[in-house]
Amino acid sequence: MNWWRILLIILFTIVTIIIVLVILRKKLQKNQKAQQEQIETAKQVMTMLIINKKKLRLKDSGLPQIIIEQTPKLLRRTKLPIVKAKVGPKIMTFIADTSVYELIPVKKEIKATVSGLYIIGAKGIRGPLEQSHQKSSFNKLFRKNTQRD
Repeated sequence: MNWWRILLIILFTIVTIIIVLVILRKKLQKNQKAQQEQIETAKQVMTMLIINKKKLRLKDSGLPQIIIEQTPKLLRRTKLPIVKAKVGPKIMTFIADTSVYELIPVKKEIKATVSGLYIIGAKGIRGPLEQSHQKSSFNKLFRKNTQRD
């Protein structure tokens, strides 16, 4: 074979891979938009006292078994930001958004925007919430840079 045929084959495979990735990206964006709309329709504001917050695996989190069974198998191994809070007389377990998780103070009362068992926003009852100034690891810096793009 000539060198230009090999180059043409390589170029063709690269173009097909790029086209497939663009199509998958569009599908995932549509799914994410639909999920975000569902979250927005089901959100409500709750006053809660934060008891504890940790990053735990799904099986160790204390969430209902139905939720654990509904999650994909690959996501069951990842650590999620779990928040235990007292809402009224009940102690409940919530999953926090990663951006909100860092804002949530422990042993304090907050007003949280909740959609099901997912905390999507938090406000302080007595003044604004303070962010703790911790050193950022390489992974956190990388995630912040990729989220802005």
